[in-house]
Parts: sequence; structure tokens; C-alpha cells
Amino acid sequence: MATRQIRKVGDDVLRKKSKIVEKIDQKILTLLDDMYETMKEADGVGLAAPQIGILKRIAVIDVGEGLVEIINPQIIERKGEQVGDEGCLSVPNEYGPVKRPNYVKVKALNRNGEEVIIEGEEFFARALCHEIDHLDGVLFTDKLEEEIID
Repeated sequence: MATRQIRKVGDDVLRKKSKIVEKIDQKILTLLDDMYETMKEADGVGLAAPQIGILKRIAVIDVGEGLVEIINPQIIERKGEQVGDEGCLSVPNEYGPVKRPNYVKVKALNRNGEEVIIEGEEFFARALCHEIDHLDGVLFTDKLEEEIID
């Protein structure tokens, strides 16, 4: 496992749409491991592949309940609403309120290529939405309800 460099706001790769993962091979498994190590080293709760310069639809999340790896994720259900402050490893030292669903259901592949359904509420739902946005070139700053707080 290796720690990768996290791309910061202003880097064009953060604004591009990521490509579907066609095949889960050793390269993808290594990427998942490196993403987890990079996220932990940076003290984050989520990291999407574009944040380390790789335009693949892959993200890792750990909100304190264990690692969740998602490949080719799709939100298939949303319920409720919440507004809360978000930050991002690619937008250092900036936080602001973003409106998100309070519940999401996500269909994705795991590292074994198996389809999984992941349900998230509250903070976990927020993290899922935030990381999936990265895969479409969207940053939390695009969805702010108010001004950024430094």
C-alpha cells in the first residue's frame, strides 16, 4: 500500500466525469488499498479516485463504522433531507452547509466484483453523496447553501 497525493481545488481532474470500471483486477485492488491508506493518512472519512488523479468510478468511505469500498456506485433511492457542514480533502480548510438526502440507497460493486446494496443515513448518507459527486466532477462548494466558513 502507498499514500497518494491528494489533488486540490483548481486541478482540472476534479472537474471531470469518471469512467466506469470495466474489470476489477490487481491494479484496481491496489488502488482501493492505496485510497484507503491515503484517506486515513489525511484524516478523512472518504476519498474518491479523482481526488488522487484517477478518473475511475471508485470511492472509499469510513465514517467510523468500518471501511466501505464502492465501485461504479449509483444512488437508486433518496429520502428526506438534511443540511450540515461539509469539508473536503481536496478543498482544504473550507467548510460550509450543504443540503443532502437524509437516507440513500446505493448500488455498487465490491472489490470482489459482486453487486452490493449499501444503505446510509445521516452522516453516512452525506458521505456517500459527497464521494459519488466527486465521480461526476462535482465539489461540495458547488452545492453550498451559504458562504464558506474558513
